[in-house]
Amino acid sequence: MNTTRRQLLSSSFALVGAATSSFAPLSAKAQTPTTKLRVGFMLPYTGTFAQLGVAIENGFYLGLKELGGKIGGREVEFFKVDDESDPSKAIENAGKLVQRDKVDVLVGSVHSGVQLGIQKVVRESGTLSIIPTAALHAATRSLCAPNVFRTSYTSYQQTYALGSALLAKGLKKVVWISWKYTAGEEMLEGFREGFVPKGGVITKELWAPFPSVEFQALLTEIAALKPDAVACFFAGAGAAKFMKDYAASGLKNKIPLYGAGTLTEGTLEAAGAAAEGVVTTMHYSDSLDTPKNKAFRLAYALQFKMQPDVYAVQGYDTAYLLAKGAAAVGGDFSKKAMLYKAMEVAVIDSPRGKWKMSPSHNVVQDIYLRVVKNGENKVLSLAIKGLADPGTGCKMAAV
Repeated sequence: MNTTRRQLLSSSFALVGAATSSFAPLSAKAQTPTTKLRVGFMLPYTGTFAQLGVAIENGFYLGLKELGGKIGGREVEFFKVDDESDPSKAIENAGKLVQRDKVDVLVGSVHSGVQLGIQKVVRESGTLSIIPTAALHAATRSLCAPNVFRTSYTSYQQTYALGSALLAKGLKKVVWISWKYTAGEEMLEGFREGFVPKGGVITKELWAPFPSVEFQALLTEIAALKPDAVACFFAGAGAAKFMKDYAASGLKNKIPLYGAGTLTEGTLEAAGAAAEGVVTTMHYSDSLDTPKNKAFRLAYALQFKMQPDVYAVQGYDTAYLLAKGAAAVGGDFSKKAMLYKAMEVAVIDSPRGKWKMSPSHNVVQDIYLRVVKNGENKVLSLAIKGLADPGTGCKMAAV
């Protein structure tokens, strides 16, 4: 980590009436290259998603370094808030960055429930917001906004292709298991759309409260149900624990485990042998054999002394998307219409492959079928080319 960068960690700060108050649009002032660009990170730095937050931040820093340390000709000043993956604190935490720190752009978050709070604040204030992970549908569907962009994926994109992969293997009767919160429910929705109409049957839905990692009772139920396969959504430390418990219960060699790609992203070292053979669908793979991905992985490893994952890629792409917009307006973020238009038409040369934005500001991207082999996510095939989220219900207001 670069110890010279400014990091303003969240401290005790009471935002009066945060849960109910409106966030007035910030006054638009012309900004010059001599004024530092204020970037706010609202990410999880503690809890089960902590490693995801760190990876996103690292990826952004690497992108910024490649961009010469400036965005739109402006040096960058960082402000950070640990969102703790706690939706009840989301509006207050987002308010700290928007109202107190007056950030030009808010980057966050991971937890879909937290993202709902961010969405409320940035829609009301007009602050530019880039979502580097949270997959909830509403962000680029019913609650879409001209100032909200996503550089990751939607729940639909993660699991829609999973159904086809299972059916191709003749696995028609499946148990679904996940955490019971927005992301888990939407991941199931995407999986169901890609599985059931083609002849698949979800024999049982099993749920754990977020962020519980007590899976034994649910695993016992799976053993009794004897499905053809198990499909799931977990992420972070909880995903590693689930895979280890799945293997320890004796299910690994009896019932194949499939999942959204988050299951094996940033978790392979912690899961160890338990992850071997697990099949997932994801818009990125460690083994993508492209010059861009190879260069990215080498640079990241040299900079941070660890291997990157999809969260690092999404943080990296966030920096580049922001830079595309900033370049178009000469670093002047008060030129909102021009800024957003440039981001809408940008083509990002990413480690995952080149991508562009959909009309609802979500990434149109390839989805890969992957398997864990020798501690890496290896590509088995291209599951879907250029998959876009349908953006159902998105009505963009004029800037």
